Amino acid sequence: MSDSSNSAINWDKLTEEATNLLSDYLRVDTINPPGNETRAAKWFGKILDTEGIEYEMYGPTESRQSLVAKLDGDGSRGDGLILLNHTDVVPFEREHWTKEPMGGEVSNGFIWGRGAIDMKGMGIIELITFLLHKRHNLPLKRDLIFMAIADEEAGSSFGVEYFDREHPELLECAYVINEGGCGTSEILGHDRPTFNIGVSEKGPFWVTLKTIGTPGHGSVPTTDNAAVKLVSALEKISNWNRPIIQTPEVVEYFQQLHDHGILEEPPSPEYLEKLAEGNPRLKSLQTNSISLTTVNAGVKMNVIPASASATLDCRLVPGYDREKFMTELEEIINDPDVEITREFESSTPPSRMDTELYEIMVAAAKEAVEDSIVLPSVSTGFTDSRVFRRRGTPAYGFVPFLLGDQEVGRGHGNDECVSIENIKLGMQVLHKTVRNICG
Repeated sequence: MSDSSNSAINWDKLTEEATNLLSDYLRVDTINPPGNETRAAKWFGKILDTEGIEYEMYGPTESRQSLVAKLDGDGSRGDGLILLNHTDVVPFEREHWTKEPMGGEVSNGFIWGRGAIDMKGMGIIELITFLLHKRHNLPLKRDLIFMAIADEEAGSSFGVEYFDREHPELLECAYVINEGGCGTSEILGHDRPTFNIGVSEKGPFWVTLKTIGTPGHGSVPTTDNAAVKLVSALEKISNWNRPIIQTPEVVEYFQQLHDHGILEEPPSPEYLEKLAEGNPRLKSLQTNSISLTTVNAGVKMNVIPASASATLDCRLVPGYDREKFMTELEEIINDPDVEITREFESSTPPSRMDTELYEIMVAAAKEAVEDSIVLPSVSTGFTDSRVFRRRGTPAYGFVPFLLGDQEVGRGHGNDECVSIENIKLGMQVLHKTVRNICG
């Protein structure tokens, strides 16, 4: 097989193999919490054993292991490329699914299960191109590293943050390809295939609110009911009208949409604010967002609770000062009886758009789908890329799927699935990308 052609690869046969692998992988229980990602690391390990590829497993505990495998290059093109994926998935509510969430069912052209999009599907895509380099003995001018990492969904303290603390040498590379940029078959109401390359992401700022009050019999109301104090604070937050903030990366995203004829007007601040009205995703890209995710209070219908708590998933626009946001939150609540605990936070710079890998990803996507648009995007969610970006390493979200109506919005949602057609497309685009940056 030459570096300029995929002609020697039987993509139909590979698609069948990848479909079966993903179906099996979706049945590996790595719901986080508690994680148990060692199950996934061992699952990948058996495949690599069969292919004759060495690997190592790392983790702070026996049940929270990650896997790292490397195919050596000659180094003539510089440091390595990491194919990064996380093995854990979020929980689900079974009653809202029409398929078994961990069944890995293959039907109607789709593969169903928790993690199909986020991100076991991409993990299999990365695995396939990694295996192809070994099977076809493809020459590598830089190291190619496959990393299946634990704990991304809960903040990465058992995963990539652990690597950063204990094994930083394993994170040294030239580039990273990860989640954080998935394509769609339409964009803002236009039927135009659009690939996204994630160059930046909002920063997580997770907090817990807690109140204490006087408990007692429900028939005798107290003046310092913990639940009432919490509800009051949540109402103030709900009514908080936070300003629109447009970062350079977001403006560039919309500018390119305008250049491709998707947006009628150039991305002026007023026009972007108008676009955000009625579109939760576009609004989230331009604001510090807050989602109420859990509320806990009380033990019985007729018992006034002694305490109450709530968790807020706050996401700050890239570059926003976290101390400033904390001060703003305190001022909005304006109640010393509400304790605010910062649980997890992160902020990282964007990845450059003028790199060799970025150009290669754009070219590979457009070659696969000629009429497609390829956009630099900002992710509303955070990924493990943040750890590499803060180290100065360009890390890109590049999941080369074109999600359709059946798939969009299913990550972390009900009936998560990915089409077999997208698996095939993703393998072809990613493999072309890897060959052109490593070959």
